[in-house]
Amino acid sequence: MGMRRNDVDREWPFLVAAYAFVITMCGTTLPTPLYSLYQREFGFSSLMVTVIFAVYAMGVIAALLLFGHVSDFIGRRPVLLAALVLSAASAVCFLLADGLPQLFTGRVLSGLSAGLATGAATVTVIELAPPHRRRGATLLATAANLGGLGLGPLLAGVLAQYAPAPLRLVFVVDLALVAVAAAGVLALPETVRTRHRPPLRPQRMRVPREMRSTFTAAAMAGFAGFATLGLFTSVSPTFLSEVEGERDHAVAGAVVFSVFAASIAGQTLGRRLGPGWSLPGGCAVLVAGMAAIAASLATASLALLVLGAVVAGAGQGLSFHAAVRVVTGSSPADRRAEVTSALFVLMYLAISIPVIGVGALSVAVGLRPAGLVFTGCVALLAAATLLRLRLRPAGPSDG
Repeated sequence: MGMRRNDVDREWPFLVAAYAFVITMCGTTLPTPLYSLYQREFGFSSLMVTVIFAVYAMGVIAALLLFGHVSDFIGRRPVLLAALVLSAASAVCFLLADGLPQLFTGRVLSGLSAGLATGAATVTVIELAPPHRRRGATLLATAANLGGLGLGPLLAGVLAQYAPAPLRLVFVVDLALVAVAAAGVLALPETVRTRHRPPLRPQRMRVPREMRSTFTAAAMAGFAGFATLGLFTSVSPTFLSEVEGERDHAVAGAVVFSVFAASIAGQTLGRRLGPGWSLPGGCAVLVAGMAAIAASLATASLALLVLGAVVAGAGQGLSFHAAVRVVTGSSPADRRAEVTSALFVLMYLAISIPVIGVGALSVAVGLRPAGLVFTGCVALLAAATLLRLRLRPAGPSDG
């Protein structure tokens, strides 16, 4: 009995940290299935949807550059609590929104929240893992990150479709979930023993010369995958309603959730295959996913869109897991955090810049042609990465 109590004592901090990570990331994607409602309510275009979405990525990048290592200096708990406070402030902005200023403010705050949580929560989950969970802790941290991103649209879509106050209730629920997470984080043990004042300067983003070829291949694969995540978390509900004729918010949320669920499955598989197989394999699967999405846009087929979402999500998960492993394995120990942060900054640029292009193109030529151009560009980038990897496989060193 005492042994079981011991196991519970070791398990709960690890699980609480994972829950806090899930809830923080969940808050960042709650607006995804609601954008069409905001469009009707406030009268803005598909381009504005992508701009509102993209300011989130700018917030993430700013937080990664300015505060990516702050938890190493002041402790994990204060940074996790700050991320949760920013998440709550974002929810309040959406709860009280009566125009674009609140939507923009809410997105920036949620981006800052995600940027703070990405590094601090990942490390906290790993550091608090009991010995028998240590091997799977990194995968759990990644699953908490992507699982939270996927749960946001699913929760918002279901509540918007089947509950009252579609633009309000979900943020009240989110505030309650954040409050529970904050109470849990307050009770967590601190894993940083010595604390001192962090340097108040942006993090450097330089890649050592000897690993630039490996980094470039990993970044190309990651960019293609994250551009796909950006598309699904910004304009896919608009595609569903305007191109596929599907206006059910729960369906929109479920389609976005399927991309992230498939990504987690792809990362789990990638852990077993190793980067040598999963980096090129992920690119090949991503090309197939883009083909299915393009076919769905051309034929207005919901079934093909769901198939494309699952296949592209699996490809993104395979290639992303491999990209992170290749980059961290190739980096000098004293530069690892810097190089990994550079990779993540590129990934978040991938989430934002291409979808703004889709929004701008949709104004000029329409949503369906814009989506077809996007899928073609992502497929070309993934195919080019695959060709590059065939000619020169990414390894632990380029030296």
